Amino acid sequence: MSLLSIQNLTVEFSTPDGVVRAVNNLSFDIQPGQTVGLVGESGSGKSVTSLAAMRLIPNPPGKITSGKILFEGEDLVQASEARMREIRGNDIAMIFQEPMTSLNPVFTVGNQICETLMLHKSMNKKEAWARAIELLDQVGIPDPQRSIAKYPHEMSGGQKQRVMIAMAIACEPKLLICDEPTTALDVTIQKQVLELMFDLQKKYNMGMLFITHDLGVIADIADDVVVMYRSNLVEQSTTKNIFTEAKHPYTKGLLACRPALDKNPERLLTVSDFMDDDGNEIKVNEERTKKVDKVYKVDKEKNPVLLEVNNLRVQFPIKGGIFGRTVDHFVAVNDVSFKLRKGMTLGLVGESGCGKTTLGRSLLRLIEPAAGQVIYDGIEITKLDKKQMRAMRSKIQIIFQDPYSSLNPRMTVGEILMEPMNLHNIGANKAERVEKAKWLMNKVGLLESQLSRYPHEFSGGQRQRISIARALAVNPEFIICDESVSALDVSVQAQVLNLLLDLQEEFGLTYIFISHDLSVVNFISDEVAVMNQGKFVEVDKANEVYLKPKEEYTKRLLSAIPKGIPKELLAEQA
Repeated sequence: MSLLSIQNLTVEFSTPDGVVRAVNNLSFDIQPGQTVGLVGESGSGKSVTSLAAMRLIPNPPGKITSGKILFEGEDLVQASEARMREIRGNDIAMIFQEPMTSLNPVFTVGNQICETLMLHKSMNKKEAWARAIELLDQVGIPDPQRSIAKYPHEMSGGQKQRVMIAMAIACEPKLLICDEPTTALDVTIQKQVLELMFDLQKKYNMGMLFITHDLGVIADIADDVVVMYRSNLVEQSTTKNIFTEAKHPYTKGLLACRPALDKNPERLLTVSDFMDDDGNEIKVNEERTKKVDKVYKVDKEKNPVLLEVNNLRVQFPIKGGIFGRTVDHFVAVNDVSFKLRKGMTLGLVGESGCGKTTLGRSLLRLIEPAAGQVIYDGIEITKLDKKQMRAMRSKIQIIFQDPYSSLNPRMTVGEILMEPMNLHNIGANKAERVEKAKWLMNKVGLLESQLSRYPHEFSGGQRQRISIARALAVNPEFIICDESVSALDVSVQAQVLNLLLDLQEEFGLTYIFISHDLSVVNFISDEVAVMNQGKFVEVDKANEVYLKPKEEYTKRLLSAIPKGIPKELLAEQA
């Protein structure tokens, strides 16, 4: 008997525009100890499928209209809410994609893990607390005895995701549903977490439904793969067959648009290169699939230095005592120096908490440096007052990691794009600003008619495009991309990366590209800086860093990258 058997599942949502079918007649099984990978673009129905299995579809507006969800033979569609509360967290656990919206901000992470253990395992507070420390240590949280008393906002994105994993595995469930659980993690922690999941899976013969847009991870972990497109299952097979003999053009497109360390195309392939809007297969332009040598856009003899950073130091106070006085400082960026030439892309990689984002924000003085110089186009911006710095920000922009939290939900997209134009006096009047907003929408691949919509009406990839359009609204010269494609599925990620390169060529933009995805950084960057514990440990041309790493830390990062080759093929090659 299957551990989980989804049979002819259909889920619909009522909207002002009518009924939307999010999952259409879906069927697949998961056996004890088996990992099934569920892949597809944003909006394909992956997360809705996982929520349906947990009976967490909000009703209204959503509803399971037909089908069965059999867990050990019991139909969860017919189960009472009381029965589902017994099953959730204990027999079936779920790791959600966005940890900040899943963790309660008013409770410590320790209390939130203990709640699960006390409810389902009948532990007392002392026993649950000790077990919670063990779990935090298992998932790689540094100093778990101290971290257990932290609140979610005191942790990095990767650390919050690890807390979510600790909560999910606390009761040793029979089925673990993972909805993009490693998206926010750097490669070394991702490797640790995946190995941890494997160990738990073997120990408890646990089934796993693993939802991700990273096909490299799928190749490493999944036994079978289910591919969804526009709410339908379009292909299902073993992982080996999917990677070697994919039949559907959509699957072929997903496999092709992932950046690879051993290939350096000028532009990435996307799903639209393999199929049209109606889902029909089209002939792929062979020229676009050829491997080419990496073209470095920067002539170091001719291009002037645009950004110079000298001995930059950023630190945060550590409070202590009953009066909350500063007792010490945590140094996040430690004596960093580098030069960035006009038209160049510097990739910034390193593990979660190494100081990448802090460095990026300190360059714009969104975080004030404690020491050092930031010189932009000959102007030392670390000495500018607030008014001068505000004017400087029309030249320097940032694209944040999470577009949803950086876009005002109460403003339309048109208002969001025109707000920076108003602040920096771009455009003679409102009519000119509206025209520029329309031009920006076209430039990032969106429609002019969507200017009147609000951010929640767009997908994650579309919201990231809006963030890029907003950054371009003030005609910047330099853009910091802070994990700007990490939350996107591979096909949308490829589109956004191609867009960033096209914009760079058209407007002569200079980028700092911050990411934990080393394959993406290799594709888009001219040079790569590897950061560890607040310092640069290696800086070189992208190919040199990836093909001939000098530092042990860099080698460790590279060794943790998923190979993107199914386990069976690796075994055959060995």
